[in-house]
Amino acid sequence: MRTFDLTPLYRSAIGFDRLASLFDEVTRGETPAYPPYNIELVEEDKYRITMAVAGFAEDELDVEVEGDSLKVIGRKEKTEAQKKYLHQGIAARNFERRFNLADHVEVRGAVVENGLLHIDLERVIPEAMKPRKIEIGSGNSSRLLSDKAA
Repeated sequence: MRTFDLTPLYRSAIGFDRLASLFDEVTRGETPAYPPYNIELVEEDKYRITMAVAGFAEDELDVEVEGDSLKVIGRKEKTEAQKKYLHQGIAARNFERRFNLADHVEVRGAVVENGLLHIDLERVIPEAMKPRKIEIGSGNSSRLLSDKAA
């Protein structure tokens, strides 16, 4: 049994629907194996996805970001002359691979190099969410409230 009952989470937490759907996706185990890929931590808050896309030209690949989802699509052009293979070990089939992005992760660029598609990502935390130092003053706390009202 590989299912999780997230009902208690729904009763006591608000806004965790995305987390629940991620658990559902992981437990289903329907992740396609083609094309193979790596996810690398380049440095703090910088990541790189590298996909093996041998045989695909740049114009046969699409990288799309929609909300919190990154989608990589490969569409192989149909050749008019059907080739007769004695052995075909290089898969040249169409694919669609999706990655769920965490909050504030942005795609910075993509490049094809030596049969590998490199997609660079970076976590950019907004200034309002970064920790900040609050100056501690001395004196009357009611003065602080009256300063803000002015």
